[in-house]
Amino acid sequence: MELTWADRVPKMGGALLLDTSVYLDVLQNRTPQHVDNLLSSRARQHSAVCVSELTHVFGRLVPVHPSTKMVLQVVRDIIGDIPAHRLHAPDTSTWGEVGMIAGELVRRAGLPRGDGHEKKFLNDTLIGLQAYYLGASLLTGNIRDFDYLSQIVPGLRVIFYRCVAAGP
Repeated sequence: MELTWADRVPKMGGALLLDTSVYLDVLQNRTPQHVDNLLSSRARQHSAVCVSELTHVFGRLVPVHPSTKMVLQVVRDIIGDIPAHRLHAPDTSTWGEVGMIAGELVRRAGLPRGDGHEKKFLNDTLIGLQAYYLGASLLTGNIRDFDYLSQIVPGLRVIFYRCVAAGP
């Protein structure tokens, strides 16, 4: 199956559900212009799973490090900008389905056990199924993982992009 690339989709179209990679790439000024165009022209939906991945830094960063305060404020601002009516959490039936699909992803990818791939695939699958059930296209720079997922979940629409070198 051929991948759908952001530079080949119309600027106008259906809603996007953003993967965590999108938030991080926008912050680091690594999104290509065609991704910025999609983000400014399409309705953006957000996943509570991505919020969890973003807020992980509140526990992980060293409180006394000079940049911690600034990084945490940036994350607060990002989350604060998400409209409540566009933030979605997976329901209980989705969680059950995700476990099976994520297990299949790990098996098909041939990745070693115990390297953290299982948890990563759980989150990626949650985000992917949320996009599917919302009828949105998933926007991501995470090509490898979501390529696998799109092969297992028929009908999942994923729009991929490659990062550009960070600008000023």
